[in-house]
Amino acid sequence: MRKTVDFNDNWRFEKTSRVPAELPDWEAVTLPHTWNAEDGQDGGNDYWRGTAMYCRQFGRPQSDGRAVLEFPGAAMTADVYLNGKHLAHHEGGYSAFRVDITQELREENLLCVAVDNSVNDTVYPQKADFTFYGGLYRGVRLITVSEEHFELVKDGTPGMKITPKVDGNQAVVTLETWQTGGEKVRFTVIGDGHMYKVQALAAEGYAKAEITIPQVHLWNGVEDPFLYQVKAELICGGIIKDEISSRMGCRTFGFDPESGFLLNGREYPLRGVSRHQDRKGAGNALTDEMHREDMELIKEIGANTIRLAHYQHAQEFYDLADEYGMVVWAEIPYITAHMPGGRENTLTQMRELITQCYNHPSVICWGLSNEITAGGSVTEDMMENHRTLNDLCHKMDAARPTAMAHAFMLETDSPMTEIADVNSYNLYFGWYLGELPQNDSFFDEYHAKFPGRIIGFSEYGADANPQYQAENPEKGDYTESYQCVYHEHLLQCIEERPYLWATYVWNMFDFAADGRDEGGRHGENQKGLVTFDRRVKKDAFYLYKAAWSSEPFVHLCGKRYVNREQAETTVKVYSNQSSVTLLVDGREYQTLTGSRVFNFRIALNGEHEIAAMAGGEKDTMVIRKAEKADPQYSMLEKEAVVNWFDADTFRPDCFSIKDTMGILMQNPKSAAIVGRMMDAARASRGDVAKAASGNANLEKMMAGMTLESILKMAGPAIKQEQITALNEALQKIEKR
Repeated sequence: MRKTVDFNDNWRFEKTSRVPAELPDWEAVTLPHTWNAEDGQDGGNDYWRGTAMYCRQFGRPQSDGRAVLEFPGAAMTADVYLNGKHLAHHEGGYSAFRVDITQELREENLLCVAVDNSVNDTVYPQKADFTFYGGLYRGVRLITVSEEHFELVKDGTPGMKITPKVDGNQAVVTLETWQTGGEKVRFTVIGDGHMYKVQALAAEGYAKAEITIPQVHLWNGVEDPFLYQVKAELICGGIIKDEISSRMGCRTFGFDPESGFLLNGREYPLRGVSRHQDRKGAGNALTDEMHREDMELIKEIGANTIRLAHYQHAQEFYDLADEYGMVVWAEIPYITAHMPGGRENTLTQMRELITQCYNHPSVICWGLSNEITAGGSVTEDMMENHRTLNDLCHKMDAARPTAMAHAFMLETDSPMTEIADVNSYNLYFGWYLGELPQNDSFFDEYHAKFPGRIIGFSEYGADANPQYQAENPEKGDYTESYQCVYHEHLLQCIEERPYLWATYVWNMFDFAADGRDEGGRHGENQKGLVTFDRRVKKDAFYLYKAAWSSEPFVHLCGKRYVNREQAETTVKVYSNQSSVTLLVDGREYQTLTGSRVFNFRIALNGEHEIAAMAGGEKDTMVIRKAEKADPQYSMLEKEAVVNWFDADTFRPDCFSIKDTMGILMQNPKSAAIVGRMMDAARASRGDVAKAASGNANLEKMMAGMTLESILKMAGPAIKQEQITALNEALQKIEKR
């Protein structure tokens, strides 16, 4: 019978490509492990990508059959050696693969695994806004089975494929297995107090059967995520030789251009978050407890869907999604920049994703790519790659649609938007560019132009460092306060557009992005509703809890904003109750009625204890009057690079980089200066400037952006001294 044991102890690790002949005296490590747990999160120059070696000794396992090593995740490319012999090569850091080691086993064995996350042009991802960790970050397992066994090696398969089809009150479940040897397969489905059994012949390595479940209990999202247990037994000579199990959920789903997503025949708006699989101090080497904590936090805000970005996540997390009733968007890391040499790798990673995740009822679409046009223009090779991926998905899974997440600069009439079954856009108006209302107008114009298309909102967010606070927050200040303003607008935008089939906050958690150094943090994207270490729920977390959760609560925003220099200040409260009472220094101050957001104005004349009460719940904080602005709440002094010129010398009656492109281009003198700057940026490979050239959709959007925002996006293509000189030149032109 099958036996699985963890192979996570007693490893030796070294940054080398050398395969040793005997167990070396290297660093002792325990799996799961990544060598970028620290340097991949600090944004410094020491972030290391390359080849590293893991080695371990073990004795011959007790088995008369086969011995197979399972690697749930080896980032990004792996080579497996046993006793000096190369047995396997795998490209793709997020999907599982297995290696049959039976023929090379000795009484004592040396296992070596070379793992490589270095830069190349064939294995995705290579360009994206997150850290590409290296390592055996999901552990290793040893599986022993008899000679007659269910398939283990091909595409990391679970060995069994389960396809339930709901028709009225019943479900017909198609069950398929692939195996070596055996005479027949016995299938068992258990659930709701019933047991259903059927047998099928194991002919030519394949078996198939159907089971009908009358009065089927549906998997009904977060309200009732009911799961059936499914077991397959391989029988030979009346003896069970191998056994595998899985879970399934029976449900129907669909998409409507006006109503959005439908689950089991009813409108079921998908409102949720995206998630990356890493954490402060651990990198991507997460434990089962960490996965469950993440899911509990997502559940707390009342989300019902998760976009698992931008790659295949651990099977443990898909299992949790099944259990918690979370609808999942699953995707491969085909992201940011198309690589002509990577076409085969996209197909391999998609084949493994579908094979390994097919049985999860939570998964409702296969993501082909994310912002793939951000790194350049649409090419025929890129188009063909997507068509081939799309065909592969439909061939492997006739029930689930394909999806794409498009970058904001991709024109809505681009042929790229016609490949996938459903579309979504990543928009950041009000953060990277433009203003908040442009999110509303984008979708209004899209829906009016393409009323028959399915459209979603795959990413939106704003960075927030919880240390930074402001009474009057502004775009780009990285304050927790502005993140609230941003999400308040976006939440309303979404609720007024029910045709959006799914919407995803970017991101549920802050995550590592080795190329970033902004907002007071190195190597982090701070768009999360929760901090990277999971210790701080930012104020915006509670906005979504107020909108989506039914658990009564009240939350005072601005707890970290203690010292306030204003004579009057706003106290903001989030709650899912219809009225909130504010107490100041123990006395009832005011009661407001409304929905979710309650803003109170109070005078400051010392230190005050503030309490908010709603629905029997209470929250408290302390704020005090300060003589002057507390510098800890702002990055003005700490990170002058973000503020392109000194406010003391700024002349508001003249042009500056604070003006929008639309305004600057209306004046011949300022337009000439900006034009030269854009030409220089294109010549220096500035991605934003290059993308804007000839792109009518992006040019229209950029007209509403400040030049300052565009310069931030251009990054190193434009130097600080150039920015200063540019602003000085504009400040010499009076507005008339």
